[in-house]
Amino acid sequence: MNNGEKKLLFHGLRGSAVKILNRVERTDAYLDKLLEAELRSEEINDLDKSLLTEIVNGVLRWQMKLDWVLNGFFHGNFTKAEVTVKNALRAALYQIMFLDKVPHHAAVNEAVEFVKRIRGEKAANLVNAVLRNIIRNIDGIHYPDVAIDAGQYLAVMYSHPLWVVRRWMNRFGYAETEKLLQSNNERPTLSLRINTAKITVEKFLELLTGQNVVFEKSKYLHNFIKTSNLSNVSQTEPFRHGYFSVQDESAGIACQLLTVKPGDRVIDLCSAPGGKTTFIGEMLHGEGEVIAIDKYSTRLNLVKASCERLGVKNATILAADGIEFTTDPADKVLLDTPCSGLGVLSKKPDVKLKRESEDIRDLVVLQKLLLENASKLVKNGGILVYSTCTIEPEENFGIIRSFLEHHPDFAVDSAAQFVHQSLVTLDGYVETLPHKHGMDGSFSVRLKKSE
Repeated sequence: MNNGEKKLLFHGLRGSAVKILNRVERTDAYLDKLLEAELRSEEINDLDKSLLTEIVNGVLRWQMKLDWVLNGFFHGNFTKAEVTVKNALRAALYQIMFLDKVPHHAAVNEAVEFVKRIRGEKAANLVNAVLRNIIRNIDGIHYPDVAIDAGQYLAVMYSHPLWVVRRWMNRFGYAETEKLLQSNNERPTLSLRINTAKITVEKFLELLTGQNVVFEKSKYLHNFIKTSNLSNVSQTEPFRHGYFSVQDESAGIACQLLTVKPGDRVIDLCSAPGGKTTFIGEMLHGEGEVIAIDKYSTRLNLVKASCERLGVKNATILAADGIEFTTDPADKVLLDTPCSGLGVLSKKPDVKLKRESEDIRDLVVLQKLLLENASKLVKNGGILVYSTCTIEPEENFGIIRSFLEHHPDFAVDSAAQFVHQSLVTLDGYVETLPHKHGMDGSFSVRLKKSE
């Protein structure tokens, strides 16, 4: 490949990165779907796919810190700059500040050339001046003073919304909040759930070892492992054969609380994209039924595709509103409710930029309505598991406290009997925190309905 071709390819990568960042900023589209669509291109090799993923995730993970620096050097109001110029600057500055392997001058030149091609000479000159000025002064950049405003300091230095940082400081204190923020900014490892309906754990681990994949076993779930050196997962033979799924341990723990047995009839009330549905299906061993409900039929296509790949044949997939859905009561019901997602920021850094404090109040209303209906779908003596991927008390403990006050026919069945003791609170709930447990932040509780 000659220099011209290399430059064109990198412009393609940079163009893809900026295009994704622009769409995240302008629309409700989520990063993982946008990135997944871009990575399907056969024109990009594995190394460049890794770089594209690194730049896009890195910019969103550190955007608030990058913007703090850019605001200090931009001519005019950086937040009001044209979106393509903003994201080209962020992408270049991310490489300058966080990627040792990219020389500073290369990051600048590539950004300038890209902006010149898209927005013309004047914008390119602006980008050049801002970036070169930052590089000259990089060791003297002024950040908020921790002694004056500790919350503002943490928000900028660890690139989290100020309202989130203050909320966590009030709950956890300064030191614990800093550890949580650090954990959220780490590049996430890949957590895999082995499909024991198709392959034994031992055989699967032998397969990985034979392919020189480094992994560690989960200390919480026997059929889960973690790895950081498996790329293009969906293109691998073991994935296509349905030997495993990508799923966080916290999601597996919520399923484990259901104690699914062959022959059970199970409802997964908010099932898309299908990770929990398929795990339930695997645990049924072909006997019984899992009913997968989701409001949007397009999202249910993901559930259907996962069931087909993993060999889950006893799933009934229905488009319905979980607040209104009715059917004969089931043995087990899982409500993995829509939530603020503030437990999964390491995997979904764009959530930091989209979420507002008012969202929690609105989500609590929805969560209560869903839980109310879920309670009607459980037969007497049956089990209801409520779970979220957030760590906010209003969406977790608060919801359950309110529910139990109005439903004396339900009681907490302590999770300590079913999952690792270190994950269980004194009240018998499961609460996981990224910096303490090495998995997503989550909440789940097992509720038993009286006979």
